[in-house]
Amino acid sequence: MSKHFIGFLCAVMLITSGGCRRQKLFRNAPPSPSVDTVSVTPKIRTDSVATAPSLPSVAPDTTVEQVDFEYLTAKSKVSFKSKEQDINNASVNLRIRKDSLIWLSVSGVGVEVARALITKDSVVIMDRIHREYSVFDYPSLSQRFNFDLNFGLIQSLLVGNLPLPKEPAQRVKNEKDFLLLRQHEGKVLIDNYIGEENRKLKKLLVVEQPTKNSLTLDYEDFTALNNFLFPYTSLVTVDYKSRSDGQPYQTVLRIRHNKVELTDKNPGFPFTIPSKFQRRP
Repeated sequence: MSKHFIGFLCAVMLITSGGCRRQKLFRNAPPSPSVDTVSVTPKIRTDSVATAPSLPSVAPDTTVEQVDFEYLTAKSKVSFKSKEQDINNASVNLRIRKDSLIWLSVSGVGVEVARALITKDSVVIMDRIHREYSVFDYPSLSQRFNFDLNFGLIQSLLVGNLPLPKEPAQRVKNEKDFLLLRQHEGKVLIDNYIGEENRKLKKLLVVEQPTKNSLTLDYEDFTALNNFLFPYTSLVTVDYKSRSDGQPYQTVLRIRHNKVELTDKNPGFPFTIPSKFQRRP
């Protein structure tokens, strides 16, 4: 996983590479929250979750509520804070065709600065400010980020569904105020914390076993949307140790949806790269 995983999430939200060079576009936005102010309770210790020898008693096996749709559209605000970047309240338009396409457009001070199209085969990011574009495939991204990345995972993270499908042999167990579904993907341990009452994924903890680098994703502000509960706020916190200086750092990404719609009508996915744009290596 490592610190690069948050770079991929940043890329998904169109604040990546060249996009992250655009801090000046958001200079007049309200200050983003500090790490202390965006901490979410209950706080789950990475070391205790990653190394727990056993789990409490098994709860009745239950189905986790998943958001189902044909098309999803959302208007959102994104803030990103790390040791190198501080981006405040970028405006993001999101469109998803289930299991097929994810389209994003990010704007600063009323001007579109980047656009991305994510398909089942590739991720294409267009940087309008620097007139550049980048194309990534999932095998290379997975190797770079030390995590098996695919379209389904990205879609699940954006809508608040389980990032990995629950296998029949996997049991849901009681863990204090949550139901816990523990999964493994290679060297990565994934803990899904599910609300006892609404059966919604409320917290996701991903720990890379060799390094103990971790990603915590908290879902909040659940609101009725059609026949589902949808999380209108997502908070991603990444704790990692730098390979360059060996020091621990934290990166925070917050997504707040202002408007979300589930529809049967195709909203359109316009994406054309101008001929004068140069491809970044």
